[in-house]
Amino acid sequence: MNTSPQQSSTQFLTLEESAQVDAALLSSSEKFLTRLTISSLKLLKHIAQEHGVAIEDLTTQQLITWFEKDAKISREQGIDASYLKW
Repeated sequence: MNTSPQQSSTQFLTLEESAQVDAALLSSSEKFLTRLTISSLKLLKHIAQEHGVAIEDLTTQQLITWFEKDAKISREQGIDASYLKW
């Protein structure tokens, strides 16, 4: 599935990754947590890149600030302008 760079950057779990999780010998709740962890890792990579730091150097305040900024963009400019589409 080819999408624009903006859309692909918000693809948190590819179809291939989802299929790999589905095939894993895990319970439903474990599969959910695995999907959440993969998606979280991708989001943390994005946030770290925006801040110009390694993931392990991100602070709680940087994460909160990033979410506040993205939520503000969503409220003021619409969901299509924000990174997270929810």
